[in-house]
Amino acid sequence: MTPTPAPRAVLLLEDGTVFYGRPAGKIGTTLGEICFNTGMTGYQEIFTDPSYFGQIMVMTNVHVGNYGIKLNEVESNDIKISGLVTREYTVEYSRQVADTDIQNYLETEGLVAITGVDTRALVRHIRSKGAMNAIISSEITDLEILKERLTGAPSMEGLELASKVCTTEPYYLGDPNASFKVAVLDFGVKKSILSNLTTRNCYLKVFPARTAFSKIASWDPDAFFLSNGPGDPAAMDYATELAREILKDGRPVFGICLGHQVLARALGVNTYKMHHGHRGINHPVLNLETGLSEITSQNHGFGVDPESIKANSESVMATHVNLNDGTVEGLKALQYNAFSVQYHPEASPGPHDSRYLFDQFLEKIKATKQQQAAVS
Repeated sequence: MTPTPAPRAVLLLEDGTVFYGRPAGKIGTTLGEICFNTGMTGYQEIFTDPSYFGQIMVMTNVHVGNYGIKLNEVESNDIKISGLVTREYTVEYSRQVADTDIQNYLETEGLVAITGVDTRALVRHIRSKGAMNAIISSEITDLEILKERLTGAPSMEGLELASKVCTTEPYYLGDPNASFKVAVLDFGVKKSILSNLTTRNCYLKVFPARTAFSKIASWDPDAFFLSNGPGDPAAMDYATELAREILKDGRPVFGICLGHQVLARALGVNTYKMHHGHRGINHPVLNLETGLSEITSQNHGFGVDPESIKANSESVMATHVNLNDGTVEGLKALQYNAFSVQYHPEASPGPHDSRYLFDQFLEKIKATKQQQAAVS
């Protein structure tokens, strides 16, 4: 008797490169921009990070799923990646406090995945050829059909996605009697960022990405926070205009990741699509103001143009640079009360080297409130 062949799944890249593997998660077809993350832990936080919306995630760590799924270890209310690629997909997990296994989790969330892929070869290809769209299917093996579907996928460059993942209505977090009120502009904010603010005695009101400045200002916050999120900052004119109004207000502003890019554009600095982006939890960054280095968590496919910063040197300066490739990792407005970083100081997952930035934000809020009290 001839044995039944094992089920097969296919991963097709935009340039025609094909990888075969086994189905994982939901049986189906999905597409998006392919990217990779080099972190050895934190896969659940990565899956649920809104900044990854619309992207197929390649996990470079060989084993994914080995410590199971704990339902409260999430950065949003559901999985945000559009697909998953792994080398070894481990359904049996070692952590006793886990709530379920990765297969049950992905099926419940409806995520299509492929496993058994030579992820080392795949990552080398992406590093060489750059970011591109891809399609995963565990139901269709005809490459011509998959190619046809893939041609309809939009490029990440020029794509506005923040409004697709942000809150639809304002909401509050923290103690209403806290010392500081911070207005959070939600472009796809991570829960761990919000918790880093609430644990520092901040009361938050989180606003949708497309919110008028007058509505935000009517809450009378002590400061403004521009969050992380997905998509191309150049396609977010509404956010750039809002950031300009916020800057003119004079109260402290802190931006992370997409918020950093939006702040840069509000200051007249250009952004650009990176070759394949930075995604991992071991990226070395140099703080140009202190001379100290820090190991950081990163997730971005767009960057701030250093030449544009030089051209606008009267209004903005770079404060942090990536020690791997020299890209801009932080900036400070010279004529406004604002600063930002490209990486993720909340570090979920990742090292905690950069959490001082939240404390720096609080110090700016305190100083501004003291100045306002002295004037009044």
